Amino acid sequence: MTPRLKLIALVVSCALMMNMIDATVLGTALPAIATDFGSDPVSMNLTMSVYLLMLAVFIPLSGWMADKYGTKPVFLVAISVFMISSVLCGLANSQLELVAARALQGASGALTLPVARLVLLKAAPKEALVQAMIWVTIPALIGPLIGPPLGGFLVTYASWRWIFWINVPIGLIGLVMALAYFENSKEEDVSPLDWKGFLLIAPASILLLVGIEALAYSDQNPVLPAGFAAVSLLLFALYVRHAARRANPIIDLKLLSEPTFRASVSGGTLFRFGIGAFPFLMPLMLQEGFGHTALQSGMITFTTAAGALLMKFVAPRALARYGFRGVLVPNTVVVALSMFVICFFTANTPYWLMGVVLLFGGFFRSLQFTAINSLGFSELDKKQMSRATSFSAMAQQLSLTVGVGVGALALNVSMSLRGSTQLEPTDFIVAFATISLLMLVSLFEFTRLKPEDGAEAAKHKPTTVGGISRPPSDSRT
Repeated sequence: MTPRLKLIALVVSCALMMNMIDATVLGTALPAIATDFGSDPVSMNLTMSVYLLMLAVFIPLSGWMADKYGTKPVFLVAISVFMISSVLCGLANSQLELVAARALQGASGALTLPVARLVLLKAAPKEALVQAMIWVTIPALIGPLIGPPLGGFLVTYASWRWIFWINVPIGLIGLVMALAYFENSKEEDVSPLDWKGFLLIAPASILLLVGIEALAYSDQNPVLPAGFAAVSLLLFALYVRHAARRANPIIDLKLLSEPTFRASVSGGTLFRFGIGAFPFLMPLMLQEGFGHTALQSGMITFTTAAGALLMKFVAPRALARYGFRGVLVPNTVVVALSMFVICFFTANTPYWLMGVVLLFGGFFRSLQFTAINSLGFSELDKKQMSRATSFSAMAQQLSLTVGVGVGALALNVSMSLRGSTQLEPTDFIVAFATISLLMLVSLFEFTRLKPEDGAEAAKHKPTTVGGISRPPSDSRT
């Protein structure tokens, strides 16, 4: 990698770090915020879901805005609004005010993350793609690493409001570096924005979340949630029809004809259904289910990020040796099993043992995300990058949003079956078992990959015997 590409990657990582700290700190602080507002801890999942939802809704605009107005000004405005909304989150005095500020934070984050990634993708050659992703994610992983213990410390010894205000200095660093090192990339001939497509896909996404939330709190009356879900599916179907007829739809479904991109989006979406619930469920289980303090919870959960950070040094070698298919298929099973093991945690489980399990899970989860993200862009040309970035980012955030909702739904269903409104450790067994099964469903997509798919980006050289691809570990000649 060139020095300039490394500097661009570091600027992108500042944007990622803000979002990662924000996400991981909030999970640790949710029980304290719920107490302060007099709310049900499970219902506080909306403060996480609305942020992810706004990301999913507004991300489709990011590619068009970057092409129209340039990547540099769009990024600078977005990161500035993100800092302002972070301050507003810290000043909130009710759950409604916090949810509104989080929505603004998500809308600005929808432009920050994909535009920053687009700058990197346009600057990086294919052979440097995986390495560029590593340079981005290593600094960004500092956020999840320090987020949980920092959140626990702030909640215990200061105030939960500081978990949002710490975004400001990180954002300022990103602003200064972007001003100095970003080049303003824009397209000369930009197609008109697909407003009709946006007005179909945005309410479809919103109604999907509303339907999940309504199902979780509908007192066993499925009519209203079913109605929201039906309208959401109808709008999505209308968008598919619209996208097939339009030359430049806001989300280009034609990209799914590329097998590697399709596997990254569809398989990655199914996998993230399970992963999205983890930052919500784990701190809640430790604090509400086991009675640990916020600081104890943060000191346990940060090991997940430590495992993820360690994997970043291994991922390029694993992908080069085994290829994307050889990594994604077995790794999906390993991550799902590591999530299922959490079902056996109790209030008496030693901290060190929980830490080891989470370290192990974070290690292989990081490999999965690196492989999925790199696979999606491995066979695309630079003209497709803008549309692919918006599509991929929207799918990621929408799937994480659904994951949080599914986690809350699993908890509420379990409590309802017990005839109780209070969380118990058994409720989390149901939730973690559910999301483990969801992750395994992604295997149906990853097994369809060929050994040579994405070989250039992975620097993988599949060998053959009689014209049949075989892994490098095969000793036959």
